[in-house]
Amino acid sequence: MTGEDRDEFPKSEKIGYRNPPPSTRFRKGQSGNPRGRPKGRHRQAPYDAVLGQMVTVREAGAERCVTAAEAFLLQITKRGLEGDSAAARATIRALDELRDKRIIDQPGKLAVRVRFVAPGSVNSALEPLRMAKLIDGYRDTARILLEPWLVEAALARLGERRLTREEQQIVLRATRVPHKVKWPKWWTELPTS
Repeated sequence: MTGEDRDEFPKSEKIGYRNPPPSTRFRKGQSGNPRGRPKGRHRQAPYDAVLGQMVTVREAGAERCVTAAEAFLLQITKRGLEGDSAAARATIRALDELRDKRIIDQPGKLAVRVRFVAPGSVNSALEPLRMAKLIDGYRDTARILLEPWLVEAALARLGERRLTREEQQIVLRATRVPHKVKWPKWWTELPTS
């Protein structure tokens, strides 16, 4: 630094906390990082490394390992099926992209199973509340069955009202473990163990 540069700053300035000496201050228009960002450093996130990691997902009480990308796709699909229209659109776009990539690279290896649920359906709320259980979740025969305690509570609320034989059969088929239910005395359709 030459003597002329030092004369730019007034000599009466204090030096201390948040007041560095004039000789070490940046000049106006001078970069604090004159060499710039080092080569090889990228601003993009390492998506392949992050989305390729294996994570554990719990569905219907069972745990399984999937890639982070698959877990993400499962989550947005679930939200889309529960009525979130933005998530549904994102799921459709992601599935289209996957289909395009996989069909070109490996024809016939992509199998996507989608189970549609009406928006606002109570089925998605019954399982977390332990009021019902999803049976055969990954098959075409998937169904949700009521827990025995819930059936008992609902029957107790009926009071004097009785269910018809057909209604009793429906309740019996919709109960997860019907032999554990304490059926009322008037109940005619008993489970076959």
